[in-house]
Amino acid sequence: MSVGFIGAGQLAYALARGFTAAGVIATHKITASSPDTGLPTVTGLRKLGVNFTTSNKETVKNSDVLFLAVKPHIIPFVLDEIGPDIENRHLVVSCAAGVTIQSIEKKLSLCHPAPKVMRCMTNTPVVVREGATVYATGTHAKVEDSMLLEQLMASVGFCIEVEEDLIDAVTGLSGSGPAYAFTALDALADGGVKMGLPRRLALRLGAQALLGAAKMVLDSEQHPGQLKDNVCSPGGATIHALHVMESGGFRSLLINAVETSCIRTRELQCLADQEKTSTAAIKKTTLDKVLQESTSIGVKGRTSLLNNSKGTKNKN
Repeated sequence: MSVGFIGAGQLAYALARGFTAAGVIATHKITASSPDTGLPTVTGLRKLGVNFTTSNKETVKNSDVLFLAVKPHIIPFVLDEIGPDIENRHLVVSCAAGVTIQSIEKKLSLCHPAPKVMRCMTNTPVVVREGATVYATGTHAKVEDSMLLEQLMASVGFCIEVEEDLIDAVTGLSGSGPAYAFTALDALADGGVKMGLPRRLALRLGAQALLGAAKMVLDSEQHPGQLKDNVCSPGGATIHALHVMESGGFRSLLINAVETSCIRTRELQCLADQEKTSTAAIKKTTLDKVLQESTSIGVKGRTSLLNNSKGTKNKN
């Protein structure tokens, strides 16, 4: 089995590193592609021993399981490019937020009668084999395809199959969840520093507190509310601190964050369906074009000066 990544960003790097650390696949059987060779993650992938190329078609050629690890609005253009190269052996797995299996199958079916497509939502902690992944199966994917994907993703954390209509909500919860946790940890560490702790110690203590709390939830049958109550002594420091958090709308902020992320995921599907590049992408393309033209003008100018110089010498 060989694995390919269309896209060589954070997710591709995290999955490649997680897969190899778990020992489910050797690095020389992984290929990643991106037009941007200057990404830090590209350097990371190369250090791991992953095959890197700027050609998406080459990645398809060298892969059995193909992860689409690009932004949602890029997906239609990638599918147009690689569609003719998809074969019966390929399992196409989309990691793009909001992009439906149906939309991918529709694109690929223009070149292949029965493309095997699956959709998954995972998160960056796969890099330390503590990811949270859900997946849904497409029309033509078989049981053995589901088993293969689950084998891969279970090697880097928790993995479970769900109905596709739940994946947007999963994106808002566990897909974006690490960012919520990192923000909370950063704030906790700031609180420790404010009260006199060295930064490194404050960060380590905060991280360990979150890690331990998460493990208690996973290993216990008790509700998080009960575990929280177990920490709060009557009239103690913790209950006073929780009162401040409640007054600031802590719970509502997290609920709203999950909801907003979910809604934005659905909006991204609309952008992908419209097959329009984003403003940021257009700006980048324009900038690249300007730089290329500037370079071209510079070369032409130097060539002109050189020719003039030669002409002058010849006249002399």
